[in-house]
Amino acid sequence: MAVVLTTEQRELRSVVRAFFAERSTESAVREQMSGPPRLDTATWKQLNEQLGVQGMAVPEAYGGAGFSHVDLGIVLEETGRTLFSGPLLSTVLAAEAILAAGDAAACADLLPRLAADGAVGTLAVLERPGGWGDSTVTTRAEQQGASWSLTGRKLHVPDGAVSDLVVTTARCGDGTALFAVETGAPGVSVETVPTLDQTRRQAHLTFDAAPARLLSAPGTADAAIARTLSAAVVYLATEQLGGAARALEMAVEYSLTRHQYGRPIGSFQAIKHLCADLATALESARSASYAGLEALDRESADLPVAASAAKVFCSETYTAATAACIQIHGAIATTWEHPAHLYFKRAKSSALLFGTPARHRELLAAALGL
Repeated sequence: MAVVLTTEQRELRSVVRAFFAERSTESAVREQMSGPPRLDTATWKQLNEQLGVQGMAVPEAYGGAGFSHVDLGIVLEETGRTLFSGPLLSTVLAAEAILAAGDAAACADLLPRLAADGAVGTLAVLERPGGWGDSTVTTRAEQQGASWSLTGRKLHVPDGAVSDLVVTTARCGDGTALFAVETGAPGVSVETVPTLDQTRRQAHLTFDAAPARLLSAPGTADAAIARTLSAAVVYLATEQLGGAARALEMAVEYSLTRHQYGRPIGSFQAIKHLCADLATALESARSASYAGLEALDRESADLPVAASAAKVFCSETYTAATAACIQIHGAIATTWEHPAHLYFKRAKSSALLFGTPARHRELLAAALGL
């Protein structure tokens, strides 16, 4: 598909690009990477109060701005360009899960906190490394009167150490249900874990009879979970698109300033062809990611297919672009001082999050009957 933005959407891109260029500089990203996970409260507050980003795709009735998923995708693309380390993606996914669950009372109680009040949310579904396709959930939900409690463990939860609210899955009887848990509640413990990509922190969450709120019961939760994971894949792909674009820009800029044999290395055929191939792949990735965003807006039945296609295109393009960026820069790009290796690590980590490209190729093949 051709990606054609409206005047308002181009203005939105300009505004958020300027914001992240100022607030998510390389020095700011490196500062966030050092030490224990922590929230940059000043930037998070600005995103909320000045730009209203956290609630862009949340209906106005629940404290959001009622924008489209394409609009939110534009913002996420810009966060990918600057390796923004704030918990925006995880908070957006928590809101998506609550909306998908369809409980009006829960939406009224929880969404304003995420969309307007500055609370941090996240999504927790993984229970074993690489198990994004697992249908079996081992975290158990127990009911006592009108109350619920969860016992189990969730792995590699994005921004789990700084979240206020986690939306998670749990086994309930013979099915899987969706619950909301306050991370500060008794029975919830958080273990930060080392990650390849230090710009996106992760944590393991353990629930020991932790109080929980039922969002969607077995029978209806499966559809809500599937829809949320499709949204997660699309949003992540759009973020990957922004990172790939920036990596290619860095490579091209360097190829025009670095000289060998009295001429810019960008004039050498091997470099020109490499950059041209990446530019073509980038446009394909852009088309795939925005097709996924439009599928979200249309509530299309083809959303799972669009999401998997976006994940495959954007993961592989991001990895290729960052590898080429390092290759064109040479040895300097592998050092701690250069940002190219930060993008490469983000690309490799993002390729694994919510399922590998190989996993999504399998899903595409199954959906197409191949």
